[in-house]
Amino acid sequence: MAGQEQGYYTAAEEFVGAQFDSLLPSFNTGSDYDGGIIDEYEDQSTVVNQTYGVPDAVRNFVRSLYRAFTERRIDEMQMLCEAGFIKLTERLFSKCSWPDADRIAPIVNNDEIFLIFYKELYFRHVYDKLQPSLEQRFESYYNYCNLFNYVLSAKAPVRLELPHQWLWNIIDEFIYQFQSFSHYRYKLKHKQESDLAMLRDHPKVWNVHGVLNVLHSFVEKSQINNQLNAYNNGDDPKSVADEFGRCPLYKMLGYFSLIGLLRLHSLLGDYYQAIKVLENVQLNKKSLYAVVPACQVTTYYYVGFAYLMMRRYQDAIRSLSNILLYIQRTKQIFQNKSYQYDQIAKKELQMYALLAMACIMCPCRIDESVLSMLGEKYDKEKFIKLQHGNLSQFEDSFAYACPKFVSPVVPDYEALSQSQHKAPYQFQLKNFVNEVKQQVAIPIIRSYLKLYTTMPVAKLAAFLDMDEDNFRAQLLSFKHKMNNLVWMKGQRALEGEFQTSSGVSFYIDEDMIHIADCKVVPRYGEFFLQQIRKYNELVKGLS
Repeated sequence: MAGQEQGYYTAAEEFVGAQFDSLLPSFNTGSDYDGGIIDEYEDQSTVVNQTYGVPDAVRNFVRSLYRAFTERRIDEMQMLCEAGFIKLTERLFSKCSWPDADRIAPIVNNDEIFLIFYKELYFRHVYDKLQPSLEQRFESYYNYCNLFNYVLSAKAPVRLELPHQWLWNIIDEFIYQFQSFSHYRYKLKHKQESDLAMLRDHPKVWNVHGVLNVLHSFVEKSQINNQLNAYNNGDDPKSVADEFGRCPLYKMLGYFSLIGLLRLHSLLGDYYQAIKVLENVQLNKKSLYAVVPACQVTTYYYVGFAYLMMRRYQDAIRSLSNILLYIQRTKQIFQNKSYQYDQIAKKELQMYALLAMACIMCPCRIDESVLSMLGEKYDKEKFIKLQHGNLSQFEDSFAYACPKFVSPVVPDYEALSQSQHKAPYQFQLKNFVNEVKQQVAIPIIRSYLKLYTTMPVAKLAAFLDMDEDNFRAQLLSFKHKMNNLVWMKGQRALEGEFQTSSGVSFYIDEDMIHIADCKVVPRYGEFFLQQIRKYNELVKGLS
């Protein structure tokens, strides 16, 4: 156990260091972009051009973005999307939509491909700041179809380069809009008969099979699983990829689609499949593809949640602890990107709630800094209620921390009820609460077992105000629930070895319980001696 804990913390430190290195931007020194475009917009007036009805600042922004898009200046595009678009939105479009593509078209020479990507930004803003209408939801879906058809149906890789952040946003927003539409079509409130008729006539719009097909198509087209497998084996990923797989656009869209599948399967409640799609992704290890912080946070949030629902609490704690430590170390970088910081800050609070529940279900040691932040980020009174097995608090914490589940089925609009959109969440909540009920007595039983080496069954049952038969059943449940599958280094995410996490071992001989403490005391002396030897060798080498 001592060796295991030591390895656990080492892995956490390696993970944070590796991801921090990959987070730092690497700009092309050959680019002639000096970052002055954003400052230029700050000085622009908001006078509307009479020809197009578009503010001058927006026209200049679109021209700059179009030039960077056609000339494939990735650094400039990233700066424009991360700073220029956000600033103009705050100044001019906080309560209204950006100019539609028809008004932008003359500015960009009616470039159809650029207009597809502009529409993606346009509808992303509508979903973020406004309330999209049914027509806008349909238009956004058809625009995604055009975008994906353009990239996937090409006989040769398209001559297009986009920042990794933009590519991640495309996949992430695509799944978010599917999730939003899935909830929308189940809600009757504020819907006219014409809206219901439109939904009935178009059952394939935002259909789950179409979304899955897109994500799997990118995974297959990019050959990302083969590349990841080669990378894990120490080989060159390009050696197993064709011209599409070697193209950065397809490679990154393929990788982000794997994360999208993780998210989508989690939203559907298929946690086994959610983890399985990452079988070639080595979690907690430096990756060539860990270049977008929001993608990293999304990955470990859904991995941690899936492990929690699969009753693999130690793996959930490890995943959540690693990413929370990563967020602590890189928070200053996130704060410089306000739109990312807000999203990541919300996910961080949700993950602390998940971590609190996982630690109650399976008490184990976690990193001291994460434990300290858990006390700050998660209310102490709520944590005490969780420790006492308060089911209402478990329900509240689950409701706050869980994703917004969706139903893959198109609803029957003739028999739709007002609360039917809550059914997927209520189903997942019921399963989680049932698991909590089965374990609510385990912490109390554990506390008594740690006090004795032998004890009559009847006596301990009396302490817990249980009859003897029910208490024997609780002891069997204790044995079963505390024996969990735990991932070990070098294995795939679904694999692992069964380990007990109770800290005590016992067996029943007739009417007597025999108890042994199975937790090995850490031998810190050997660790320090090993570090001293390494230090002495280092000093000799330097001298």
